[in-house]
Amino acid sequence: MKKGVRIAIAVVVGIAAASWIYRDKEPTAEQLDAAFSDMPSWQVIKEQEPAFRSKIQDQMLAMNKAGKTEQQIIDTIQPQILNLQMARLQTAPDANVVEYMKLNIEQIAAMQKLSDDNCFRFVYPEVKGGVNPMRLLDKGLTQRRMEADANMMRASAGPNKHTVTQEEIARAETDVVPIIQKLTQKYGNDIELLQAPNKGQGKEKLSCDLVQDLWNNVLALPEPQAAGLIRYSVSD
Repeated sequence: MKKGVRIAIAVVVGIAAASWIYRDKEPTAEQLDAAFSDMPSWQVIKEQEPAFRSKIQDQMLAMNKAGKTEQQIIDTIQPQILNLQMARLQTAPDANVVEYMKLNIEQIAAMQKLSDDNCFRFVYPEVKGGVNPMRLLDKGLTQRRMEADANMMRASAGPNKHTVTQEEIARAETDVVPIIQKLTQKYGNDIELLQAPNKGQGKEKLSCDLVQDLWNNVLALPEPQAAGLIRYSVSD
């Protein structure tokens, strides 16, 4: 389950960054840094991981100079920022973890209202190529998502940061069983799409429904259990 769940989380900050850089054929590092100053989640990355931020920024500039497309830049940096955020979820407080996931699901639902194909590409960009939600979704929703990302990452290093315990892991392993059983009863063998999204081509609606159903069941749990299961699901 873990692998399939992990890739069902879309990252916004990398997409936003790549969207801006592609507007200017020859941006400088200074221009790039200034343009990102109003992106809450990018600012937290700059505060917490300056070396990582420089690496991503240099990578975007190099790819832009090499003539790579906007989507190619997005697809390259998105997994790197996803890995960072998944690590931060492990130490973020319960409320921030749950809010992060709620906003992620809200975006997936909004994308599916546009089309099942857009939704599938948003959730699983590595299968068919991604889409740019900055061009497709409501700006207010995107801003709220970036703020939730920033709050989560900042809280993950704050005074109330969380420590995952063996008891939490054991509870998550217990909590996930009835959810998977419920989804299996509803979707049958198609539940494998969570583990093998590459089999979702031609089943885009089903794949998107399944992802949302999974996370909505998780979010229906009491907040500590929901947060614990989210952390467990996206851990290595």
